[in-house]
Amino acid sequence: MVRRRKEDALETRERILDAAITVFHQQGVARPSLTEVAELAGVTRGAIYGHFRNKADLFNALAERVQLPGEQLCEGAGASDDPCLNPLGILRTRWLWLFQEVASNRQWQQILDIIMHRCELVTESGEIRQRMLDCRQDAVARMRQLLSDAVAREQLPADLDVHLAATILHGAFLGLLDDWLLQPDERDLAQLGERCMDTLIEMLMYSPSLRLPKVAQ
Repeated sequence: MVRRRKEDALETRERILDAAITVFHQQGVARPSLTEVAELAGVTRGAIYGHFRNKADLFNALAERVQLPGEQLCEGAGASDDPCLNPLGILRTRWLWLFQEVASNRQWQQILDIIMHRCELVTESGEIRQRMLDCRQDAVARMRQLLSDAVAREQLPADLDVHLAATILHGAFLGLLDDWLLQPDERDLAQLGERCMDTLIEMLMYSPSLRLPKVAQ
């Protein structure tokens, strides 16, 4: 009996989260009330408070269903002394995984669209905004590490400006994702992401503007 009650509670929680995704995706985060979420979920407003403290808590739980851009990149960070490491391969594979996952997962699309386009700067967005800031800082640092490893293994030029390159890559990938989410049915994100990734790697290899300034003799 206890196990059944736990299963019912978990099912109710997931139904509330599913309803919240739909409501927030249609109306944004700030405007709709928890009553609208409860009605769509087929539960009472009190049932929502049985699982979440407030709208901010509900929104943060919703955001936990998705991996933010850069978080996949930072998994398994370290091991830069591994002689078999393929830094550019790791960088490429992990960003392509994100593009493929978003392209094939409708719920991820909706949640990322909420976070990137429908999340007003209000109390409800505070924790997720901080998570995004932390994620960006960690992702750029991880990119710098991978690019530095790629330089050390002669996959990239020795005079590559690693800090500038990491900033450009991160901005390009986020910009691509942000733009695609506005009209997701027009293009294949997985294919587009792969072409952009390969183009950017070529830019790292050959662009004179990404070389470190020569030190005057």
